[in-house]
Amino acid sequence: MNIGVDPVKAGLVAALNKPGGNVTGITSVNAQIGSKWVGLMRELLPSVTRLAVLINTDVQAAAAAVGLQVEVLSASTSSELETALASVVQKHAGVLMITPDPLFLDRRAQIAILALYHEVPAIYVNRAFPEVGGLMSYGSDWTDTFRQVGVYCSRILKGEKPADLPVQQQTKFHFVINLRTAKALRLQIPPTLLARADEVIE
Repeated sequence: MNIGVDPVKAGLVAALNKPGGNVTGITSVNAQIGSKWVGLMRELLPSVTRLAVLINTDVQAAAAAVGLQVEVLSASTSSELETALASVVQKHAGVLMITPDPLFLDRRAQIAILALYHEVPAIYVNRAFPEVGGLMSYGSDWTDTFRQVGVYCSRILKGEKPADLPVQQQTKFHFVINLRTAKALRLQIPPTLLARADEVIE
């Protein structure tokens, strides 16, 4: 498997180190990702006091630790996305965090356009968002994830049992900044963020 949720909570494996059964693989879930997103946005916009999250309760504790109020939004359809993004301004949130979700990935261009339209700086889970106009992304390196999945498939085909192969958590992450979007939002990206970016879209 290559999964973006906690496989233990999802009931797919008994434990990460001893999955049991016939399922193992890679999870891109990382407990620190919410803290990292909050830190990056705080560095970009230190004066912001409120952020909006398009659903992920893990970010709330990290935000509270640095004095940010959190507005949790939800959407399960394309039209609900429009309502959710419009409410960011109404809730006076200075930044927006888009959590991993198949709908959000599928509608990434719509989300990036709406965030820009409402002039809300947003951070996303992978580089597919900055490619279509999103401001920044920080998340698992998908190429490395699929390589690890391939290695596990090979080991299983050679006779190893999935129950004996621990579920691996992604440790390689990719940070992307879209400077065109930053300019459109009239944001000056701090040199410290630019220096840490794996990729800058100009």
